[in-house]
Amino acid sequence: MKRSIFLRQMLVSLMAMLLLLSCTLSAGADGMDPISEEGAQSTSFPFGAEDDSLHLPCKSAVLMEAGTGAILYRQNADEALPPASVTKIMTLLLVMEAVDTGMVHLDDTVTVSANAASMGGSQVYLEEGEQMALEDLLKSVIIASANDAAVALAEYVAGSVPSFVEKMNQRAQGLGMKETVFENVTGLDDTAERHLTSAHDIALMSAELIKHEAILKYSSIWMDTIRNGEFGLTNTNRLVRFYPGCTGLKTGSTSKAGFCVSVTAERDGFSLICVIMGAESRDVRNATATQLLDWGFANYGLYSAESGKLDPLPVTGGSQSACPVAYGAFQAVLPKSMLSAVEVRIDLPDSVVAPIRKGDEIGRVEFWSGETCIGEIPIVAEERVDKINFFEIFTRMLARFLLI
Repeated sequence: MKRSIFLRQMLVSLMAMLLLLSCTLSAGADGMDPISEEGAQSTSFPFGAEDDSLHLPCKSAVLMEAGTGAILYRQNADEALPPASVTKIMTLLLVMEAVDTGMVHLDDTVTVSANAASMGGSQVYLEEGEQMALEDLLKSVIIASANDAAVALAEYVAGSVPSFVEKMNQRAQGLGMKETVFENVTGLDDTAERHLTSAHDIALMSAELIKHEAILKYSSIWMDTIRNGEFGLTNTNRLVRFYPGCTGLKTGSTSKAGFCVSVTAERDGFSLICVIMGAESRDVRNATATQLLDWGFANYGLYSAESGKLDPLPVTGGSQSACPVAYGAFQAVLPKSMLSAVEVRIDLPDSVVAPIRKGDEIGRVEFWSGETCIGEIPIVAEERVDKINFFEIFTRMLARFLLI
């Protein structure tokens, strides 16, 4: 009799606890804020030089770190100016993206049109009807800045130059190149009315282009050949040979544009993009780019933190008692004097309430230099944790009761 009364009391207690827990779970679940499943690294760069503080002898300039996009230096960086053959960075980007998607292939044979063969300026003297491997045309554009090869590639990828130019402008908009209008694929500007871009925009498309590893393989070549070794190519970018760490990228010059260049260089994993527009001569352009790159490498470096995991976070009202959490890698450009003094702060609650989706942002890792937050990355759930249901609650409570 006493055992029967005891069991009834325990069942009543269990039901009361179930009701209480149910209310708690409902309130907790309804109160959850929606969290995006896509957590992106957030960075800022407050350590760049003041505009025009170096007084470089050119119309505009930008120094950008390639991986993070941090702008270390800018001089009249947003003025729309004629870019000459630096235009071909976008031409090459679209071709490489077509290669990546399988639309075209490096070993494709391209037949040269009369239009391509008619191009003046820098060229490899393609003839109408001549056939050449797409890879050799790429090398001709990257190394020798060949206008005829650029037109041949554009026609092969898009069917016509106007169609390709339309794609160039669409891609520029997608990259946030606000001061850019392309009218051709070469940068020849004798008849162009508004073929313009800015130093900042050039840096943006350069950073996108060098994500394709084949580009730097070609652009770092000093001399090469095409047509089975019968025609020599010499890089128009002399810094490839004479500047330590230079890996490319593209030069250009016309009477309207002056002398322009987008130079890529890397030292100890620190990769810079230097854009010079409107220098008065090739030597001034190269010396200015050298000065700006030297300044960047001397004053800045790359702080890197690896990805990691934290102790599982307790979960209230979940189908499991804890959720594994992790965070991604982080990089930021800093003055060299600050690289060894970065403080890492973890912002994470003591627990979370189910349900939790995989990828939900639970907290964040902050990186501080003195009083400045140089960036943060999200701490995310590595697994999904559903809200516990009545059957699971009852099973747990019954198991505990039977163990008493």
